Amino acid sequence: MAMIGKDMKGVENILQNILQDYALDFVKHTSPLLANRISHVWNSLPSQLAKENRKFVYQLVRPGARAREYEDALTWLQNAGLINKVCLCQTPQVPLKSYEDLSIFKIYCLDIGLLRVLSELSPEAYFSDSPAFKEYKGALAENYILQSLLANGIKCSRYWASGNKAEVEFIVQHGMDVIPIEVKSGTSVTGKSLTEYNKKYSPSMRIRFSMLNLKRNDTLLNIPLFLADKVKYLCGMV
Repeated sequence: MAMIGKDMKGVENILQNILQDYALDFVKHTSPLLANRISHVWNSLPSQLAKENRKFVYQLVRPGARAREYEDALTWLQNAGLINKVCLCQTPQVPLKSYEDLSIFKIYCLDIGLLRVLSELSPEAYFSDSPAFKEYKGALAENYILQSLLANGIKCSRYWASGNKAEVEFIVQHGMDVIPIEVKSGTSVTGKSLTEYNKKYSPSMRIRFSMLNLKRNDTLLNIPLFLADKVKYLCGMV
């Protein structure tokens, strides 16, 4: 594509070098056994996010893997700031921390560019409208929004789900309010999860990120993906 120029080659080299440095750090700063397990978890990120519900599954790390074997690896990656852990919270009440389920969670990469390279995707993937890429493009969008929220100082470590019927990508606590945040990678916003959440809990504000224009409709604020870094200003959180 014309917009993917020669400068991207330099970016790709930098991202590859960063990933290589991380791999060396796993070995340098931990024991051989832990380094091996950290590497398994880290390299499983693309397959973890490729699933529709994104929930972390130990079997995708390594066949026969058990939670107790890889808990330290997950903790190391989280403490190092390389992954962001988002836990299930089926009861979106204040304080959210009291209602989270630590046994069910998703993990996202600290940076969408690193995730793309780790997934062996070319830069053109960001612009692809291929139906075969729709699921993973959604994962990239979620990772991007989480990265932006955290950069804005918004604590975002929980998501909401109601069985297998509905799921909202993130929920955040703001004062005494709980704000649900839905992420769509394109202009199709026909999902029912945010509507289901609204029926159950009637939040004072709902946020949806998509490729639609900036618009507020009652309690629903639609924010274009490219304005994610302005979320605090747009939502009156400043």
